[in-house]
Amino acid sequence: MGMGFGGGRRDGDNTTVTKPAAPASAPGDLSAFIDQGSEFEGKLSFKDTVRIDGHFRGEIASENTLIVGETGTVEATIRSKNVVISGSVSGDVFAPGSVVLHKSACLDGNIETPHLSIEDGATFNGSVSMKAANKSGNVASIENATTQGGGNKQHKG
Repeated sequence: MGMGFGGGRRDGDNTTVTKPAAPASAPGDLSAFIDQGSEFEGKLSFKDTVRIDGHFRGEIASENTLIVGETGTVEATIRSKNVVISGSVSGDVFAPGSVVLHKSACLDGNIETPHLSIEDGATFNGSVSMKAANKSGNVASIENATTQGGGNKQHKG
């Protein structure tokens, strides 16, 4: 009896391969994790959920969710479907899904999103542009959605 890949067991023609268990401290359902004390600079692009508890500087693009933990510090332009901030972010945030600022969040930058939630105690310095998703799933400004929906809109001239 010999050992197979991953510490599994091989008996004759039957092969059992086991994957090592994830460390208990590893967050679930994350594709990447920048831990406290880590520093990263550059362009970060991902499809799944990423959590940053360390320091990141650069640009972030995501098809899913970015989580900035309480110890996370981000200096970047963020383009992610959903953004959840508990730490510090300096830069603009573009999120066609939603942005959540928890009570420990500090955001210095502008936000563009259709759904914004700010808990009491969060610090936010910047402007907000609310966008609404149209039927095709694309993001259209509320002004366009109101105008296309037959609403009356007056313009100062």
